[in-house]
Amino acid sequence: MQFRVCKLATIIILIVIFTGNSYLWAQEEEEKGLISAMSNMEEKPTASADVSVLTKYVWRGYELSDDSIVLQPSMTISYKDFSMNLWGNLDTDIDEAHGANDNLSQFNETDWTLSYAKSFGPLSLEGGYIYYGLDGIDDSEELYLSIGFDTILSPTLTAYREIAHLPGWYFSFDLSHSFELPRDITLDIGGSVGYYYSDDSDFVEIKDHGQIATSTKYQNFHNALLSVALNIPINSFCSVTPMLAYSFPLTNDAENQIEATNGFSDDSDYTF
Repeated sequence: MQFRVCKLATIIILIVIFTGNSYLWAQEEEEKGLISAMSNMEEKPTASADVSVLTKYVWRGYELSDDSIVLQPSMTISYKDFSMNLWGNLDTDIDEAHGANDNLSQFNETDWTLSYAKSFGPLSLEGGYIYYGLDGIDDSEELYLSIGFDTILSPTLTAYREIAHLPGWYFSFDLSHSFELPRDITLDIGGSVGYYYSDDSDFVEIKDHGQIATSTKYQNFHNALLSVALNIPINSFCSVTPMLAYSFPLTNDAENQIEATNGFSDDSDYTF
């Protein structure tokens, strides 16, 4: 298995920060009163919404936009440990070669996610179901399970299982950290590594660009993603987050597979 050592090395940069934390401890009776008051509060549903404006739509190493600006609105409703999310992708310039009658804007994906999350001290677990409503191709469905640890770099491992027409697994290992800046601004950095494990003979290795090795199912380290973002609060309800991200394949097999199966370009590395 041939890794792009120079690129992968950029992910394996561990950021260790030693800071002095001071904790204010209330007296025992005040703690009891606070806990009692919190337990009597009625939990109510919460809602949040955001929209991303990106130069590309990149998902698991694949470019899914026509080299154009994409708008990705999202809305989440939560109650206790349950959440429901609605997400969409609007490509602002889809040409005739990719299914449109003319160069026009088009919603080409709408996803639903139902999830349940629970924390046990520093350990957090989340599981759920994702429905991918796709334009022009068969819709997709996935189940997923995620485990994370509230420690330095917030390591998180997530397993996704495709249950529709291309049975297989996708594993993602993520690291992230936030630096506190003045005026409640944070600098957020993150990195992830993905691994595909296909159970389906239609999702196979590519020997070279466009040449399919039909006897070998695609099971390989696939893609990496690096990102840096600046979270700038506008008020208590709203924030703006400029972001820069870089996606690239982890192996030669992954590069061949991404280049051969991309719907909108022959590339495998993306900055957006």
